[in-house]
Amino acid sequence: MYDSGGEPAPGRGDRSPPQGGRGTGSRQRSPRAGDPRRRRPEDPGRPADRPADPEAVAREICLRLLTAQARSRAELAAALTRRGIPPEVADRLLSRFGAVGLIDDRAFAEAFVASGHSTRGLARRALSHELERRGIDPATASEALQRLDERAEEDTARALVGRRLPATEGLDPVLRARRLVGMLARKGYPPGLAYRVVREELAAIGECWDDPDPPPEIETV
Repeated sequence: MYDSGGEPAPGRGDRSPPQGGRGTGSRQRSPRAGDPRRRRPEDPGRPADRPADPEAVAREICLRLLTAQARSRAELAAALTRRGIPPEVADRLLSRFGAVGLIDDRAFAEAFVASGHSTRGLARRALSHELERRGIDPATASEALQRLDERAEEDTARALVGRRLPATEGLDPVLRARRLVGMLARKGYPPGLAYRVVREELAAIGECWDDPDPPPEIETV
């Protein structure tokens, strides 16, 4: 067929898109090899719904906790129980960690006693309670606490009272003394030591105190 100007009319098979652009119905080219959009086939050997290996999960949990800070074996066991790790898997992994030195309750207890006394001013009784809460057995805890002698405990008690004295200035002498004794009691210092240290530190600044009715012992919790 010819149009009115004598040129051949375009046939149905001549509907090619204009050069320099894409036709509206043209397909996009598939991504080339190496293109990040290219979809990789699934690995047939690792089905997506396969459950995670409990021992691998337990290992990751323990390593993450130990990276943050030292932990006792009992603390790690409790964490694994909360995450649903079977007891036999947890026990096997924790024993392996202990064999290679990643878990050492004796070293943990010694470091805990040293740090708790120097940074928080805790006395042996409070430190013993904290070790018990962390699952350290009594024999291991006792051995670690023996490194903290009575002289060091008294020196720390005096330092604690000295730092607290300015905050209690102006209070009634009996109330002031009782607050200082209570502070020491909460940190685990024995009543006899607490009263003696407070009385001597107050006397050093010219304030006499001799409470005829001392308050009951405060529990260290």
